[in-house]
Amino acid sequence: MEENKLNNVCEESTFDGLFKKLSKSIRDFLYYKSGNLELAEDIVQDVFFKMWEKCKDIPPEKAKSFLFTAANNRFLNDVDKKKVRLNYKNSVSSRVNNEDPSYQLEMKEYKEQLENAIDSLPEGQREAFLMNRIEKMTYAEIAVALGVSQKAIEKRMQKALLKLKEVLKPNK
Repeated sequence: MEENKLNNVCEESTFDGLFKKLSKSIRDFLYYKSGNLELAEDIVQDVFFKMWEKCKDIPPEKAKSFLFTAANNRFLNDVDKKKVRLNYKNSVSSRVNNEDPSYQLEMKEYKEQLENAIDSLPEGQREAFLMNRIEKMTYAEIAVALGVSQKAIEKRMQKALLKLKEVLKPNK
């Protein structure tokens, strides 16, 4: 009998479990794309509501893919073709730094340069890079979330890393 309940996400405990497990990842995914935490949180609520409305049609093993796809589609429908800005905290700058002022200035300039370099990546490369490096997702997990092949994610990461290396290389 228990298996019949697991054929869709209408069971309240299954739905709640999915929300607890995936809502933060989806929110972070959307935040990396938009740079807007409020928008990301609104979309998360909307896609979970949409999943609840269609719960009879969604088996639990397809829920993650459904949610990420719905979130991505909703984001793409809501956002104009503005340049996406990313504001994230750098763990190095959050520590108290007792280094000399010139070192602090260099670090601040490097952080700005890094943010600009990440910002300048094409959207697909930026998403893959941030999901891997910030969210600590594997290439396979990123591929599922974005609905592309793992090879595509590998290629995006390779291109992103090459571009960042090129932009951030020290001046000789």
